[in-house]
Amino acid sequence: MGNHERKHINNILSYAQEIVKVQLGHEYDEFVDWLKKLDYYYETDDAIIVHAAFEHDRDLYAQREDVLSGSTSGERYLEKKYVPETYWSEYYKGDKPIIYGHHVVGDNVKIVGNTYGIDTGACHGGYLTAIELPGFIIHQVKSKKDYWEEEQKKWQIEVLKSKPWMTMNFEAINNLLDKLSYISDPRVIDYLKDTKNRIEKFDDLLALIKLKIEQVVKEILETEDVDFSKEANKYSFSRFLFMSRSNKLNIKDLEKVFDTPESRIDMGRELGIDTDYLEMIG
Repeated sequence: MGNHERKHINNILSYAQEIVKVQLGHEYDEFVDWLKKLDYYYETDDAIIVHAAFEHDRDLYAQREDVLSGSTSGERYLEKKYVPETYWSEYYKGDKPIIYGHHVVGDNVKIVGNTYGIDTGACHGGYLTAIELPGFIIHQVKSKKDYWEEEQKKWQIEVLKSKPWMTMNFEAINNLLDKLSYISDPRVIDYLKDTKNRIEKFDDLLALIKLKIEQVVKEILETEDVDFSKEANKYSFSRFLFMSRSNKLNIKDLEKVFDTPESRIDMGRELGIDTDYLEMIG
């Protein structure tokens, strides 16, 4: 179990995990269930194998999972535990060797005391390294290219399409669009431009929602022998009817409540806004 697997399990997905989720499609949930069964370490007669790190002064069975897996919390914990600019492997004096990865150590295996760091950057164009047990025989194969860079570009559009744009709040959407503005791939630029234009249409929809609410207020007031409060309370959005009647309803009030594209679409339907229009922007 490593930090990437934990991200899938905890549903905290960075770009690498988003790619995997798109790749696996309908099999993703089954994949996550399988990940939950993985061990945090593997022990043989010859060595202890972990993904990331090992506290030198704890027994194997007392090791923290976030340390073994290299999660952010585990990394921060180790930073506080050990002297700055030093690494856990410098302190380990155990009899059984520890083989670990997670941090790229260069082109060659990093041997410190009885520890072996074997992440030699295969996915970034470095080397794929294995240690054969027993004997600790090192095998290496040079990567043909930077696979991670290639996969990032290959899956950018599909990952963007998989984003829950309709249920994200507008602040998160705009932050994401700004964050991705550095990308130079023409396909991605076009997709982000189309997405931005589409999202901007929801400002027009909100203005239309306000207008429709005002129309409902007007219709109630113009209906003879009708108690406004009683009639207004029949609507799920009655609070806005009362605010509008008192001339206190503004766009900012609506923005706070209808802060996702989906919520504005739903409100638009309830107000009877043209279905074709809603489908066009949704």
